[in-house]
Amino acid sequence: MTPATWPCPLPAGGAAREYALVFDRGRQHRLLILPALFDESNRLRRFTVEVMRRLDAAGIDGFLPDLPGCNESLQPLEQQDTTDWTDAATAAARHFDATHALGIRGGCLFTPAGLPVWHYAPAKASSILRQMMRARILSAREAGREETRELLAEMAVVSGIELSGYPIGADFFRHFEKMAPDPRATVIAQDALGGSGLWTRAEPDENSAQADALAAIVIAGIAR
Repeated sequence: MTPATWPCPLPAGGAAREYALVFDRGRQHRLLILPALFDESNRLRRFTVEVMRRLDAAGIDGFLPDLPGCNESLQPLEQQDTTDWTDAATAAARHFDATHALGIRGGCLFTPAGLPVWHYAPAKASSILRQMMRARILSAREAGREETRELLAEMAVVSGIELSGYPIGADFFRHFEKMAPDPRATVIAQDALGGSGLWTRAEPDENSAQADALAAIVIAGIAR
């Protein structure tokens, strides 16, 4: 596993260098992975890399790019729109010559068109936002403030909002909340891996059996 950079298009033209974790040996099968989003990304990062290790051992190259504004990216998250992430995923697929793609949870919303795609436990954007707003409401209540989902949503579409420590711009919020995963993708339900999803746990965790199971499903799919 090595870090790499790739040219991510900027809305006003040009490109920024973004990071990616890669297992790249120049092999025939090359899988782009769109990670879980926001706090779920932290909880599933180790799991995602462990899946990539298993794919590498099976002869499949893997690429895990940072979306603009996420992880090591220097782009301001609050200035991103959903089209920026869609364009970034497409550019990453092109740069790394991806032959297949895998979306994980919220990452399923941004898997590039034109490739065979798997969606692991795909999440609707509205569900992701609802969970993040619930966390903010509970935090505010503990601090003696009263907030409601309705008021937060009204604020978000006008001036943006900070949820779980992530500053989300108004345009992103408006467009993101309407997004749903592409129904044409092959869905991998959590039941196929066994146990509960790692994103439901309070802290980042790992599960080697689940990593084995997800990798095996993708390996079998690529081999067809």
